[in-house]
This record gives sequence, structure tokens and C-alpha cells, in this order.
Amino acid sequence: MSGQVAVLGAGSWGTAFAKILGDAGRDVTIWARRPSVVAALQAERSNPEYLPGLVLPERVTATGDPGEAITGAELVVLAVPSQTLRGNLAEWLPYLHRDATLVSLMKGIELGTTKRMSEVVMETARVPADRVVVVSGPNLAPEIVAEQPAATVVACPDIDRATLVQRAITTPYFRPYTNHDVIGCELGGAVKNVIALAYGIATAMGFGHNTRAMLVTRGLAETARLGVALGADPLTFAGLAGMGDLVASCSSPSARNRTFGEHLGRGATLEEARIATRQTAEGVKSALAIRDLARAHEIEMPITEQVELVCHEGVDPRRAVAALMSRTTKPE
Repeated sequence: MSGQVAVLGAGSWGTAFAKILGDAGRDVTIWARRPSVVAALQAERSNPEYLPGLVLPERVTATGDPGEAITGAELVVLAVPSQTLRGNLAEWLPYLHRDATLVSLMKGIELGTTKRMSEVVMETARVPADRVVVVSGPNLAPEIVAEQPAATVVACPDIDRATLVQRAITTPYFRPYTNHDVIGCELGGAVKNVIALAYGIATAMGFGHNTRAMLVTRGLAETARLGVALGADPLTFAGLAGMGDLVASCSSPSARNRTFGEHLGRGATLEEARIATRQTAEGVKSALAIRDLARAHEIEMPITEQVELVCHEGVDPRRAVAALMSRTTKPE
């Protein structure tokens, strides 16, 4: 195989990941759906809509043709919104090399099926678990493209394959760690988006550090409860893909789920918040799927439940806070 890489999706994280790969010495082709994005990536080596000021390495090129991007690629990086993955991947199957490693950057749970993204990939592409690698961690794209030091987790049941990806994305500013716990890494990435929505709502409502610390710690607790029920290693949630990703998404004003939550906390509707943020806040739709997953396994996730009520059932955030605080007291 050629050693080339396809990055499918030209949002902020997909574009930043292409830069990482290029800086690590790989030849990368980004696929973007919109011709205007392809044109900017090609002509200006930038993505001004998502990452103004970025200049991509010479090794990175762009195309609007998925076949051109995927054919012959050794690594196929999936960076589309989680709820579109199944449909997109089904269209891309004819171009996939039989030995390609599929790398998931997505942090969500599929609506309706409550499947994790690696499960959607395995089912749609008809590949075993050891062909799918999950990348998750505190990876805010604007900081990474500014080459500020960052770390991530590369998870796969096949540690040799995880190591292959680790080597492909190691740069002086980006440090990947391998892990075998795909379940824990994916749940950490998906649930933190929902908790970040709650954090943004609380911030906009004027609550201080006590409230925010409560949301982070109790949010991590409900993430770990669900993860353990599904077979995850509880230690994963103390690491980069758990606490690390949660802290970054809650504390950073540039994190999209926190920002989306802030709009909701100021009284915006779901549509008004979507227009204002102009990016996909994965936690909005994942809140529904995570709630369903938790109920199916009889796991209490009170913060997730209240975020779902605010986002999808029009509950006033003040009522949601009151509901959280009035729950029956119990041991920690």
C-alpha cells in the first residue's frame, strides 16, 4: 500500500487532524462535501470557516471526490458528524482497500440504535473490531493547529494497529498514547459533550465554580457508571479520554458544546443556538441516544436526563437545575 491517508470530513477536527498527519510526514487527502471548502483548502491551504489562520502542510491536498481521497489509502480517517456516519460510509465502501485501517474521530452515540461509532463502522463496513481505531482525548482543534502541546488516546483491541496509528500522528506538539479500551474511550468522548452542554448552561446562568465543579465530577461519575456497565475499564475515565476530554470541553470557551449550552442558558431555542454556533454540537443529539442507552442498562444519569429535557422537551434550565438539586440524597 502507498502509505497515503484519507481524511473524510473537513470540519475543525478533521482539518486539524490532517495537519497533524502532514506534519508527521504522511501524504494526506482531505475530502470535503462543499466545493467552497475544497477550493479554500486547495488554493489557500486553509479552512477559514472553521480554523482561520491555519496554513496546512504541503503534504495535504483536498478533493470533493470521495473515491479520489479513499482509493489506495492505508489509513481512512472518519471525521463526519456522528449521525451521518452510517449513510456516508455505506457510499464510500466501494473505494475502501480491504486492509485499510479505519480511524474514528467521532464522539457520539447513534440515534435509534444506541451504537458507538466503532460499532457503526464495523457493522456498515463489515470489518472486525481490530480494523477500527478510535482517537479520543482533550483535542480542541484551534489549540492544536496553533501547535500548543496536546495529547490523545489511540484505542484499538489490536495494539499493533493502534501503534501504527500512534506513529502516524506523533509530532513535536501532539503526543498519542495507545489503549485497548475502545468502549471507555468512546463513551468518555460521547458523554463529555452532554456534560459540556450542562456546563455551558450553568455558566450562562451565572453559577460559579462550585456548581461547575459539581457538574464535572458528577458528570464523570455517571459516565463511568455507564461505561462499567458496558464493559469499559474504569481507569480509562481517569485518563485523557475521560477526565482530560471532559475538563477541556467544559473549561474552554471555544469548545462547541459548552458554547451551545451557553446559548441555551441565556434562553435561546435549539435552532437559535445552532445558528449562533455554526458548528455541530454532537451532545445535542447524543443526549437522546445516551439517555436511551442508560435506561436500557438501568443506569442513572441525572445530568444527561436533564440536558435531554432542556434540549428536546423545552424544559426551562432553571427547572432542570432544581430537579438535579432535589434528588434524594445518597452516599457518593
